[in-house]
Amino acid sequence: MALYIYIITTFWLCNSFPGSHSATVYILSLYKVWRTSARFASSSVTRLRRSREGRLTMNLWSLLHTSHLQRTLPISVQWDTPCRTEEVTSWDSFLFSLKQKLEEKVASPMDFLKHLKEPVGRTRSAVRAADYLETTLKLLKEKLQLPGKGRFNVTDLLDRKQKEMISRETGCDYQIHSIKCPEDDSYRTITGECNNRKHSHLGASNHAFARWLPAAYEDGVSVPRGVSEGKLYNGFPLPLVRKVSNEIARTGNENITQDQELSLFFMHWGQWVNHDIDLAPSSGAGANPDLHCETDCTFKSPCFPIKFPPDDPRVLRSNSCMPFIQSASVCNPRTFTREQINAVSSFIDASMVYGSDDSVAKSLRNQTNQMGLLAVNQNFTDAGLELLPFENKTKSVCVLTNKSMNIPCFKAGDKRVTENLGLSALHTVFLREHNRLVTKLGKLNPHWDGEKLYQESRKIVVAMTQIITYRDYLPLVLAEETNRWIPLYRGYNETVDPTVSNVFSLAFRFGHTSVQPFVSRLDDSFQPMGSLSHVPLHLTFCASWRIITEGGVDPLIRGMVVDHAKLMKQNQMLVEELQNHLFEQTAVMGLDLAALNLQRGRDHGLPGYNAWRHFCGLSQPQSVEELSEVLGNSKLAKKFMDLYGTPDNIDLWIGAIAEPFIPQGRVGPLLACIIGTQFRNLRDGDRFWWEKPGVFTLQQLHALKKVSLSKVICDNTHIKKLPRNMFQASTYPENFVDCHEIDMLNLSAWKDEPESGRKGTQGTSLVSQKY
Repeated sequence: MALYIYIITTFWLCNSFPGSHSATVYILSLYKVWRTSARFASSSVTRLRRSREGRLTMNLWSLLHTSHLQRTLPISVQWDTPCRTEEVTSWDSFLFSLKQKLEEKVASPMDFLKHLKEPVGRTRSAVRAADYLETTLKLLKEKLQLPGKGRFNVTDLLDRKQKEMISRETGCDYQIHSIKCPEDDSYRTITGECNNRKHSHLGASNHAFARWLPAAYEDGVSVPRGVSEGKLYNGFPLPLVRKVSNEIARTGNENITQDQELSLFFMHWGQWVNHDIDLAPSSGAGANPDLHCETDCTFKSPCFPIKFPPDDPRVLRSNSCMPFIQSASVCNPRTFTREQINAVSSFIDASMVYGSDDSVAKSLRNQTNQMGLLAVNQNFTDAGLELLPFENKTKSVCVLTNKSMNIPCFKAGDKRVTENLGLSALHTVFLREHNRLVTKLGKLNPHWDGEKLYQESRKIVVAMTQIITYRDYLPLVLAEETNRWIPLYRGYNETVDPTVSNVFSLAFRFGHTSVQPFVSRLDDSFQPMGSLSHVPLHLTFCASWRIITEGGVDPLIRGMVVDHAKLMKQNQMLVEELQNHLFEQTAVMGLDLAALNLQRGRDHGLPGYNAWRHFCGLSQPQSVEELSEVLGNSKLAKKFMDLYGTPDNIDLWIGAIAEPFIPQGRVGPLLACIIGTQFRNLRDGDRFWWEKPGVFTLQQLHALKKVSLSKVICDNTHIKKLPRNMFQASTYPENFVDCHEIDMLNLSAWKDEPESGRKGTQGTSLVSQKY
């Protein structure tokens, strides 16, 4: 009977959607989902009708034969392309393929990237619904082949009821349904929902990134700019992103300049905060193990391969390319324009520690004693201190970075926890800090239950993250522009949308230019640890085994404190470790992070450089002379003009990082505008912001004033001396102090008091603000 349904559904689609190479892919995936979830009825047709996927199949068949569409189509529409079959695409098939690769002990750099950007929890459902919607529209468009029309918007041919039917049957209606917020919400939700009581979705996970400017797609809907060879934009074709990377971004590992003012910890904190507020997971369709985006260089969503220029030094064969999977989209039934999904909450809420999904958050908690602790590693410790737990070993790419060790990736609130060693170290420290707070608060308030201990400790960790970011980190990025973009806090504003913008998700990647080409580890005396002290960066990606077997997190943190950040210069943008060897753990060629960033901007439909300068009230250069004035570099301006033809076409990321720094800062005027605007929105639109009256008591606010990253590390490692400011370049031992000399967080303010004591003062900021 199952075979009968398979045949009938495939027959329906092949006859209803001739010309669709992906029709059978779609019905096979729909049928698989339906087969595992639908109840068997008395007839195959009844069963098909009772499932969402079956209804969608039959409704689409009906839709394509409605009189409305038949009246709309010209007689010349072609219906004669044969139906072809392909494999089912899903994350389940990717995991199965990955398991096979683990058994064979082989993997490509793309496998590592897919693993880090895999959607989890409710994100998978959201991505699946959006994939259904996109595939449905694609099938409709392929059905309606209009000769001579070129790229067109198929939704223009659908009426309101047809759009509503598609939204309902794909599951998009459920993804965008409104949330009823609880009356009592003393603590922020894990997902970020209901932070804004009037608009519960603002800033919540699994919603679209905000658009500050309209999307710029080739067809106005979803096709990235640059897909059609020879197509002109503002009179010029877009250059290959790999060519831009080679000619402008590339820097030899040995040709870098040290930042004399900032430590490497500055770079790591930027990534730490970035992982708190945005994650664009890969398209669900991109998980198909039979997708070969590196061998077929044509755009075939979700494959958007990065083509190599003919003179590229790493070309292995003619017409070769670097694989690239589009970001997952979100259901957008109102306009059907492709919008990328942010899988994490936009708020600075330490979601990288606790998760942005309820099921993930629950899985991270210690389930044995119900005392509010986070789960820790049951196999290993770090000189007696806790380590992060492991994820499922059977599908962990980290095993492949040292096959003899068989050590899986770590598990945390963010999937990217094991991307690099410095990031893993920060995750470990804040896991320990949460558990330290739970233990201290439990002794202070023995009558508190586990849930209360968990929530209060989480609330403090969130406040720490906000304070360190706004008081210590952002003033180093924005310098004298800080007060302009992030003025003194005046309280919560429910009209401010805190949602992370699509442009920010690219712009904040400026931190890639501060990455060093190596990872150093230092001993108790801050001296190199022999052969372990200087490891090429590409050999540390997803290498959890190095923390387990090579000294834990303390040596890494010492290295992050003493090492300087790389200084971004116009002729030293991205180190070769990132530009040619990203996730290169095997003989397979590594990825190019600069090219990935540029391609991602086009994938996300971001307008060009000048559109964003106009948005920020900056001049829009039109000639090489004007661009030379903006960049302060005539040679670089000429390179840009030779590649792009006009500044209007310059991709945002490369144009923004190329600008000279604002005085004392680490970004140019355009990045200062985008970053400053976003962080002000994140603060002012957060109903649980730490300074908002009533969130903490006055005594707690006073205690939080003394929070510092150095003390958090002192409290959760065996390190005895640290600089007071972890982001400024320091020399050991001159700029270091004993840990006991660093101010501590006085938790006595959290001892239970009458509710009347939980008051704040409107408009007051108790942190010494430099912004």
